[in-house]
Amino acid sequence: MRRVFLVVLLAGVIYYTYVAFADLNFLTRTGRPGPGFFPRVIGISAIFIILWALIDELRKGADEQEKANPEAWQDVVMLMALAIGYAVLLRMFGGFVATVIFLGVTLMVLNRTQPLKNFALAILIPGGVYLLFDRVLNANMPPALYDLPI
Repeated sequence: MRRVFLVVLLAGVIYYTYVAFADLNFLTRTGRPGPGFFPRVIGISAIFIILWALIDELRKGADEQEKANPEAWQDVVMLMALAIGYAVLLRMFGGFVATVIFLGVTLMVLNRTQPLKNFALAILIPGGVYLLFDRVLNANMPPALYDLPI
């Protein structure tokens, strides 16, 4: 199953990298990094990392392969439901509030033993992303349907 996942992921990353090279400019007219700079770096890096993981997986024997754990599927379904909930929250409350809620709930579900660390991460990571994008880079966060006084 992991091999199939890596092959599908590799195909997606190759397409992503193709789009970065075909449609996005590497540099702007002024010589600064353009919209294709980071997608190219990320795409090429991802291709090498996935190829490395795929080769490592192919070298493993059949005896080392993981057995399917039915309890792991519960986590997968829960994360998919949380991701759908995040998409709804993102539209309703905007980027910062939705990310705080999503990250807080997800960490509390997956890591119940460290609630203080979960709370700190749920506040600090979206806060850092907000400061980086909204204040430093002057890029807007996703807007909200309901404007909250934050």
